[in-house]
Amino acid sequence: MTDRPRLTPAIADVRRAVRDSWDASGVAAGDLVLVACSGGPDSLALAAAVAFEAPRAGISAGAVIVEHGIQEITKDVAARTAEVLRTLGLDPVQVAHVSVGVEGGPEAAARTARYQALDEAAAALDAKAIMLGHTLDDQAETVMLGLARGSGPRAVNGMAVHSGRYLRPLLGIRRETTNGFCEDSGLEPWIDPQNSEDRFTRVRVRQAVLPMLEIELGPGIAESLARTAELVREDSEYLDELALAAYEKCVTTGPTSLVLAVEPLETLARPVRNRVILRALEVFGATFSRVHVLAVADLVENWHGQKELTLPGVRVVRTGSQITLKTTKTLKSGAC
Repeated sequence: MTDRPRLTPAIADVRRAVRDSWDASGVAAGDLVLVACSGGPDSLALAAAVAFEAPRAGISAGAVIVEHGIQEITKDVAARTAEVLRTLGLDPVQVAHVSVGVEGGPEAAARTARYQALDEAAAALDAKAIMLGHTLDDQAETVMLGLARGSGPRAVNGMAVHSGRYLRPLLGIRRETTNGFCEDSGLEPWIDPQNSEDRFTRVRVRQAVLPMLEIELGPGIAESLARTAELVREDSEYLDELALAAYEKCVTTGPTSLVLAVEPLETLARPVRNRVILRALEVFGATFSRVHVLAVADLVENWHGQKELTLPGVRVVRTGSQITLKTTKTLKSGAC
């Protein structure tokens, strides 16, 4: 690590992506950024690129290693990764040990614990941004999973390059490039054995589904899926903005209920109306599917005195020109 690596195409691409990310998100001299690093090739390449670029931009750069405690080896991996990151020049470098729950399955539970730890670290250190090592390949896998599950635009949107304090500068970079970065830089990343276990759906997509599509349909599948996410995201963000404005006009909040005014809802285009309804339902905390949204929408479009709906954690009833969503619990302050 004492010798400066020669500037190879892989190193140049990752460093350029880091600089572009800062320029686009407003990270500037004097700010602190944190790299979320697992020790794997993607996040290690990102961390090394940030460590190189940050001093030249007057930016402070540290790292957070989230150790999930799921595998016996990960404590040692976290400790070794922390030493590597300190050697690269990142400071502060923190290791966050978390407990992973069970809600939503192992992958979702680990993700929830990870983001909570990252948010807590960023708040404690007053970091401007948290940088994540998701690549174009990760984006393609996310979109493929969303398509397979029929999860709608939110899933097909994929991951955002810039979302709140989170930055994903490598979404245009292939996994082979981050592997090349590590090799060219003399870095030895940790290869998580769980990334090869086909009991995980994402691993099956990575190892079987996408390669099969490449064989059957030709090369460029990952790039096409990532491009699809970008195109869908543009439209979805615009529709979400319209829905937010409409929500404020259509919805009134009470201590344990929301009231939707039917007349303004009737004037909305269906994609916007359905987004308003979903946003209202999500205030009650459960996970709602398209069938739930359409059931409420039917009270707007096709009402003929139907009985109330019983949805997860909420009852829905139309009375005249109003649709009321009720719960037995007090709604969170500012939930709407």
